[in-house]
Parts: sequence; structure tokens; C-alpha cells
Amino acid sequence: MNAVTRRRFLVLSGGAAALSLGAVGGLGWLRGTAPEVVGLKVLSAQQYRTMAAIARTHIPRGGAFPPGAEDFDLARMFDGYLADQPTADQREAGLAINLVEFGPVLFDHRAVTFSNLSADEQLTHWSAWGTAQMQTRREIFWSFSRFLGLTFYDQEAVWPHLAYAGPSFARLANRTTEHP
Repeated sequence: MNAVTRRRFLVLSGGAAALSLGAVGGLGWLRGTAPEVVGLKVLSAQQYRTMAAIARTHIPRGGAFPPGAEDFDLARMFDGYLADQPTADQREAGLAINLVEFGPVLFDHRAVTFSNLSADEQLTHWSAWGTAQMQTRREIFWSFSRFLGLTFYDQEAVWPHLAYAGPSFARLANRTTEHP
């Protein structure tokens, strides 16, 4: 049996560390930089960019309705929602966003991140998350899907496209002020 000397162990450990740092640096290079986003409470600029791409892909403008996710900045709404959540939930949401961002690298073996895919490629990749064999991917897809749906359909500008007059208490309040 070949014994590993202390010196050899340090060389091997240093090589492994260098490879790890190189891989992390390479992923950072693939992700690139994101424009600064003023007023974020929890998400980084890169996470905001990814969440905006997820929202835009999930609820596109001109899809089922003329308005889409980007008309309401659902990514910023998600950031605001996270600000009121426990730190552990914020961290998990950030990890989920990062996993989606690096999904094409990890699951499709491509040298491109989600934010850097074309709109059609984003749709194909994101749709695959909803039916993926890996439970974590499905859970992330459906969690984001629920949040995006709830916040999108809560926007008053979407209601006419649903033939929804709005919450009954709001209609009642308007009726009382209009007809004293």
C-alpha cells in the first residue's frame, strides 16, 4: 500500500481546492454580472435577474392575457415577500433561485445559465422543471408557480381579463361612496 506523505497530501489538497475554486469561479463567469437593482431587501442583483426571467417565462406578456409578469415586477414582489420571512426561508429561496440559474449547467450539461438562455430555451428548460424526475426541481417549479400565479392574478389590471370585478368588499365600499 502506498502511504501518502504529508507533503503529498498537502499538494493533493491544494490541487483539489484550486479545482473547486476554479469551478466556482467558472460558474460565476458563466452567470456574469447583473445590473444593479435599487431597493432589493433580500435578493442579490443576480438572483433578482433570475427571478425576473423565471416570472417572464412562466407568465409571458401576450400569453393568456395581454399583460405579463414583467408588467408588475413580480421578481421585486418576491423580494418583498421574502423580506418578511424567516432567515432560513430566505436562504432556501435564494438557493432555489441559484439552482434554477445554474440548471442548464447541472441538468442539461450546457455552458450557459438560465438568465443567458434565449426566451424559447428558457421556456423549454423551465417547463422541464415541472415534470422532472428530481423531486427538488418539481418542488421549486411548483412553489414559484404558486407565488407567481397568486401575485399575478392579484393585480387589478389582470381582473378584467378574468371577468372578475374585484373583491366584493371593495365593490361594496365603492358602492357606498358613490351612492350615499
